[in-house]
Formats: sequence, C-alpha cells, structure tokens
Amino acid sequence: MQQNYKNHRIRTSLNPELIQQNFIDHLNLTIGKDFKNASLYDKFHALSLIVKDKVVEKWLETQKKYYNNNNIKRVYYLSIEFLIGRLLYNNILNLKIDNEIKKAMEEIGLSLEELSEIEPDAGLGNGGLGRLAACFLDSIATLGYPGYGYGIRYDYGIFKQVFENGFQKELPDDWLKNGYPWEIERKDRTVKVKFFGRSESYKDDNGNLRFRWIDTYEVLAVPYDIPIVGYGNNVVNTLRLWSAKPINEFDFDNFQKGNYLKASESKILSESISKVLYPNDSFYAGRELRLKQEFFFVSASLQDIIRRYKSQFGRNFEHFPEKNVIQLNDTHPALAVPELMRILLDEEFLSWEKAWNITKKTFAYTNHTVMPEALEKWEVHLFEKLLPRHLEILYEINARFLDSVSKKFPNNIQKIRNVSIFEEGNTKQIRMANLSIVGSFSVNGVSKLHTEILKNKVFKDFYDIWPEKFNNKTNGITQRRWLLESNPELSQLITETIGDKWIIDLNHLQNLERFSSDSSFLEKFYKVKQSNKTKLSNYIFKNLDIKVDPESIFDIQVKRIHEYKRQLLNAMHIIHLYFILKENPNHDMVPRTFVFGGKAAPGYRMAKLIIKLINSIADVINNDKDIGNKLKVVFIPNYNVSLAELIIPAANVSEQISTAGKEASGTGNMKFALNGALTIGTLDGANIEIKECVGEDNIFIFGLNADQVIRLKESRLYNPYEIYLKNENLRKILDAINSGYFNKDNPHLFTDIFHSLLFGLNGSEPDQYMHLADFDSYKTKHKEIDKLYRNKIAWNKKALLNVARVGIFSSDRTIKEYAEDIWKL
Repeated sequence: MQQNYKNHRIRTSLNPELIQQNFIDHLNLTIGKDFKNASLYDKFHALSLIVKDKVVEKWLETQKKYYNNNNIKRVYYLSIEFLIGRLLYNNILNLKIDNEIKKAMEEIGLSLEELSEIEPDAGLGNGGLGRLAACFLDSIATLGYPGYGYGIRYDYGIFKQVFENGFQKELPDDWLKNGYPWEIERKDRTVKVKFFGRSESYKDDNGNLRFRWIDTYEVLAVPYDIPIVGYGNNVVNTLRLWSAKPINEFDFDNFQKGNYLKASESKILSESISKVLYPNDSFYAGRELRLKQEFFFVSASLQDIIRRYKSQFGRNFEHFPEKNVIQLNDTHPALAVPELMRILLDEEFLSWEKAWNITKKTFAYTNHTVMPEALEKWEVHLFEKLLPRHLEILYEINARFLDSVSKKFPNNIQKIRNVSIFEEGNTKQIRMANLSIVGSFSVNGVSKLHTEILKNKVFKDFYDIWPEKFNNKTNGITQRRWLLESNPELSQLITETIGDKWIIDLNHLQNLERFSSDSSFLEKFYKVKQSNKTKLSNYIFKNLDIKVDPESIFDIQVKRIHEYKRQLLNAMHIIHLYFILKENPNHDMVPRTFVFGGKAAPGYRMAKLIIKLINSIADVINNDKDIGNKLKVVFIPNYNVSLAELIIPAANVSEQISTAGKEASGTGNMKFALNGALTIGTLDGANIEIKECVGEDNIFIFGLNADQVIRLKESRLYNPYEIYLKNENLRKILDAINSGYFNKDNPHLFTDIFHSLLFGLNGSEPDQYMHLADFDSYKTKHKEIDKLYRNKIAWNKKALLNVARVGIFSSDRTIKEYAEDIWKL
C-alpha cells in the first residue's frame, strides 16, 4: 500500500524531472515507443496521459465528496451535442500547471504548443448548441457545482468539410481513429436500452392496472467518461457519453449456415445508433435513426441518474426532485419526460399522480430557436413503431393537461389546439417543444429578445397558462477557453495590467477602462491584435495559398451557414466593394480581408450554394490584378473550435448580421467582443445586450429591428423586386450573381439565389430574410468602419472598451443564474 501511494505521488508530481520521467515511462511502457522512434502523436498521447494522471487524482476526490454528502443536489445537463474542442492545453491551464509542463517539455526539446495542436477536435457537436454545452460544463466545474453532462459518443463527427471547385464536400470525421486519451470506458455501468415491441396491461397484486413494455429489441449503452476540470479549484466533474453496442455481437448459427452478413447484422444495427452525429433526417430511415439516437441517450442517462440516486437514498422517490435537476438542452432530450414517467410507473410502481409530480418538478427546458419551422416534431406512426409504451404515456399526459387547460380557458378551442402535445393534420405529429414545456417546471430563453419572443409569440398560449415558468438566461462563454487559452498574448497583457482575477470573475475586466486613453497601453493592445492577425495570415497562406495583408481590416464571419445568418448579405457587400474598385482602382479605401468559416447541413441546398458563391467571388477577386491587395476573400474550410481559437483573436470586425428576430442569442458575438473586435450587427439575439454593455458608440448597429421586420412582413408592402428595379447598385450586384459573372463555366449556377431574393423559391416568400431591405443600411455602416479604422487610437480605444465591458457575458454568470433561479443548488 505504501509503495502504491509513493508511486501515485510520483506520477502526479509537478517536479520537472519527475514529469519528464513519467513522460518517458508512458511513452515506453504504455504506448510502446522509445523517444527516438515515437511520432509527434505518440508524444502528444504520452503528455496527455501525464496530465490525465493529475486530472484523475482530483476527479476521484471530487466524486468521493459528492457521494459522501447526502445534502447535495446534482444537476444533469442533457445535450445531444458537446463541442468540447481540444482538451490537453485546456486541462493544463485549468489545473494551473502550464509553467511546469512547458519547462519540462522544453528541457527535452519539445514544444507544448506544438504537441497541443496534434490533438484532434472531438467530433461531438456541430455549432452553437454544442459549444454552449461545453462552456456550461466548464463553468459548472469552475463554480464547484455537482454537475454531469450526458450525451452520445459519436464514432464520427458531423463531417469533415472540404471544398472541390468551391463546392462543399462532406468527408467522414474519424476523430477516434487513433483513440482518445481523455476518455475512460466504464463497462460496469453499461445499461440496456429498449426499442420497438409492444405494451401489455396487467393487474398487480393490489388490483392496480399496470403496464409493461415487452417483446423489445435491446441494445447496450456503454458509458465513456471524460473529466471536466474546474479552474484552479480541484473540482473535476464528469461528461458521460454513451456508445451503442449489440447484446450479441456475432450470430454463430447464421455464420455456420453461410449467412455471413446476417451473422453481424445485430452489431451493425446496434452500433449505427452512435455511429454519426445528426444523420440526414430528410428520409424515413434517417428520421428513425435520429429518433433512436435521442431516446438512446436519454434512456441510458435516466437509468444512470436513478441508479446513482437509489445507491444513496434507496427506492424512496419522494425526495428525487430535491436531489436532482435535469436540464434539457433544446428538445433533443425531451423524450426524457415520458421515459422518466415509464420508469417510475412500470419499474418503480408509483401511482400516476406521484410519478407526474416528481417528473414535472425534475425537468427544466432551454429553448434555442424562435423559428416555428425549426421546432422538432415526430410523426406518430414512426413514434408508435419505435416507442409504443411512450406513446401511451404521451396520450395520457396530453389528455390530463388539455383537461386542465379547458377548465382554465373554457371554449377556447384554438388555445387547446396550440398547446396540445399532438398536432393534427394529414400526418399526426408529436410536438417536442410542447412536451418539453408541459413536462418542465422552468422554460428559459437564451437572450432578452429571444425570451420576449417566446412569451409573446412562439409560446404565447403556454405563457398565458404558466407565466411563472418562463424566464431568461442570456447565454455566456467561458473566458478560460475564449481568452486565456485562445489569446495568450492578450491574456498576458491583461494580467500584467490588472491582475488575474478576471479568469474566475470576468467583471474584473472593467478595470481596463481606465487605460482606454493611455496611448502606451493602446499601442501594446494594438500590437497583440497585429500578432494574432499575422498568425492567421500565416495559416491562410500555408493551408490555402492565399496571401493576405495583416495591415488590412480583418472582417470575419464564422458560423453555421444558413440563410437567416445572412452570409449572402456579406457577399453582396463584398461584390459592391469590388465593383467600386473595378471602376476606380485608385478608390480610397482601407484594404479589407473578408474571412468566412462554417458548414452547411448536407441536405441544405441553398446554404451549400451560398458557400459556392462566396468561393467563386473569392476566385475572381483574389486573382484580379487590377485591384491589387485592397480586397481579399477567404473561406477557411472545416471550421471547428480549434480554428475558432485561431480566427477570433485576429478579428477587427465581427459580422453578426442575422435577420432581426431570428437568432436566439449567438455566442460568437461575445467571443469576438471579448477579444477586441468591433461588432457590425442587427438588433438580434444577444447583440442587443452587447450594445447595452459596450455602448452604442462602440458597436455598428444597422438594419430593421425585430418588430419592424414583423410589421413590414405583415403589411405585405415589402417588395424586393421593386427595390431591385429602383436601386441601381443592388441591381448591378444581383445581375452579376445571376448572369454568371462569378462563374463563367456555369452561368446559371446562382440563378436560384437571384430568384429566392426577388421572387421566392418553391412557394417561399421572396427575400424572406430581408437582405435587400437591410443592404443600404449595412453598406453605410461599413463606410463608417472604413472611416474609423483610419484613426488608430480611436479604433483601439473602442476595441478595448469592448473587452472591458463584456464581463457579463461569461458563462460563469449564466450558470450562477441557472443555479440560483432554476436549479436551486
């Protein structure tokens, strides 16, 4: 025992010589390589195992504290995405051992920065939803709350994006091909998840009507744990991800008969559930797989949550909501509501009233969209086939709920239709947002505007019934990832100037305000930005063979490609600038580099066409010697967390230009402002609150607001074709898109973009995202940007004030609000 304890201390020592010894030991004895023959990946892996030793030590201590305290309340964050990014350097920073590790590695000729960049991004998410979940886990651990994330361990991520002749092409994202050093498989916590079958009624010993789910197809859910390290507080929480495995991997009987494919069929069908993030759900088989994914991870997670509860409190579920709160990150985990009811009713034998009372006190729901067409729905016939018992439970929940609504709002048939969990029509559907609201005690939006739209428009009928349920929790970002890690030079300057308390309390950045007129400090601040721009320039040249000038304005829009996010509006403005320069190459403008990044959903044709348009514009502009280096356009492929850490610190201008009333919050806007970029944006999502914090003189707001968009649409007076006819500038831009100016090999390629803006496509309204309505306002604000950037001191002062005033957008603040107002931790 004493020897084991001594070895344990050696393995977790921070002495540089012992770090080096442990590094060589892991390289030799765990990985099986000597230093000379080991690849860079092997060395990254060995260093990760050293850091993991230190993490696991604190992890075990944290979990022991949780289990020994019967008074704590645990929060479970259920999300189908967790975009956690690279963890090596993040864990080193959060453990506060960066100096020791750097020193130890440098002494044996290795660079910590180089080794960190070897790590692949974990393919566990797509966009804002998953990145928010990752920020929240970081803050929950840093604030010391007992928190657990639950999701799916996808074998392949969303996809690896490459461009072929400017078109997006999707390749498999095989992020696990070399293994993953941060996960620990927990086979002893494997559970069974059931599908299909039928529901059977029976009478229990007391004569009560009961149900059981029988003749089911079962798969195993095997958990893999990833430690989540709090910053400098010895707390390590858990992200538990489920991988689907068959109960019987191989059917020997079929193999003996020569049915070789049939022999492995069970393995293939089971493992497909956790194979790929978000399969294409535009066809029936894809939708069935997506529904399987959602039920798979919530069923496994609930079984795990209940096991943990029963190990401490036995089968008395009366205190379950006092000890557990489950946050649904959007509607993907909404099946947790009927699944908890099923477990309590059919396996724990509670009465309906007791089970429902526990369920509705346990769940809280975060909504992430204001667009009705984006609210998740499932066809009843598909649901009945896959989850027959749950459909019975949903019918009962809905019947009891609608009965209470009809008593409160007698004869209001429309309200009853609106709030029903079931939507009648040619194909009867289950509305997952309605289920989430009915089954939760709290419903929150993620920005002030978003929450008001939920209350007054999207879920108005629910708000009339339960106004007390609705609340706002404006999103946030973790400064540990999005400043300390991603922008080390700015972090160092800030810490040297005001100390390091900002790392755990971002409001301390307010102390930077007093340096906003200090020319010496502003010069240092400017040099940091230029250094970050040079790093990005070097990356672009090395990977895309495009030379961009770090002295130009770096104008950046990186986010998922969608019509409402209006990358097209940005592209139209770039064409406008290009035509000005074509007419007069000597036109006086500050050189501008436009950078794009983001993926389009594989089935979203218009988004993919916009990607091609931007790449085609780039091909024309970047190769036009007439305009020199005054304009460059770059689309960086395969945008992910690690690329964001390179791109965001380099931005001068942050493009947050969604149609007002469409973006729930956004978190990219917060990351850019925190890193000293000035925002050009609409009054949408969290842009409104950013404006309130940084001051309207330090942000470029343009375009219609949400109310104006609604009024203009409802008036039916908006006629984009009329604008096109009257506005020569816009007409020239759109005609160029339509005529093949940017794609001479296929002149009609972008005709659908032209038609969608002026006439609508496939029955949609023309220019439904108001590109033409906002274009002139957008163009005017860009002129102001050009003018301001010429005044270096004025620009840097505004950029610094953005950094100093966005402390409220830390995810620590958001999580404190969840903990105090919703979770009651």
